[in-house]
Amino acid sequence: MDKLKDKVAIVTGASKGIGAAIARQLAADGAKVVINYGSSKRGADNVVADIEAAGGSALAVGADVTQKAEVESLIRAAIENYGRLDIVVNNAGIYQFARIEDTTETLYRKQFDINVLGPMLVSAAAAPHLGAGASIINISSNVTRIHPAESAIYTGTKGAIDAITVVLSREFGPRGIRVNAVNPGLIETEGTHTAGVIGSDFQAWNEDQTPLGRIGQVSDIAPIVSYLASDEARWVTGEIILASGGMR
Repeated sequence: MDKLKDKVAIVTGASKGIGAAIARQLAADGAKVVINYGSSKRGADNVVADIEAAGGSALAVGADVTQKAEVESLIRAAIENYGRLDIVVNNAGIYQFARIEDTTETLYRKQFDINVLGPMLVSAAAAPHLGAGASIINISSNVTRIHPAESAIYTGTKGAIDAITVVLSREFGPRGIRVNAVNPGLIETEGTHTAGVIGSDFQAWNEDQTPLGRIGQVSDIAPIVSYLASDEARWVTGEIILASGGMR
C-alpha cells in the first residue's frame, strides 16, 4: 500500500513491541521512518533491517525522550536525512505498578518523565517542522478506562496524555495538524512476557473481561496508527481511540 507515500515519520520507543510494529506498518504503507530507541540499538537496527528488506526506508536514531537536547537531535536527524516530517508517534513509555504505600518519588518521576514529559518534548520539537496534513499520534492505554488497582502513577501518566492530546488538537488544529491518541488494552509484547504478565492470572482476567475474548497483539494496534497518520483520517482529531477488544 502507498497511503503514506512521501511522508516521513518518527516513532519513539520503536526498537521492540508496539513501537516496532507501528514502524513496520508505517513503512509498509509507504512512509520513510525514523526508528527512535533509548538503549536497544540492536533492536532498532533489526527493525530497520526488516523495513529495508521489504523495500522500505528507515533510519535508527538513539535519543532519550526526556532530554530536550537529545529530542532536538532526533528531530534534526529526520529533517537532515529525509527533508521533512509529517508523522510523529509518541510511543516510548514505561509502566510499573505499585501500592500507593510503596510509591516513591523516584518511581513517580521516572514514569512521568518518560510517559508525559517525553511526548511533550517530542511534540514541541517537531511542531515547527509540521505542516498542514501532519499528524501526531500518542500511545496511551486503556488503564484510563479500567483503573486497575496499584496503577495510580501509570494511570495518572496516561490520563495526562489523553488530556494533552485533546489540548494539542485545539492548539495545532488551526495549522491543519491533527493530534489523536490510541489506548491499547493488554498487548502481548516482549515487555509483558518479561514482566510475567503473559500466562498470569492478570491475563486470564483481561481475557474474561474482554468481549472479543483475548488479549491484543501488536498487529492489532499498528494499522490503527497508520490510519490516523493517513489522509483517510483527515477529519479526525482530538480523539482518544480505545483499542482493547471492547474492554472498558
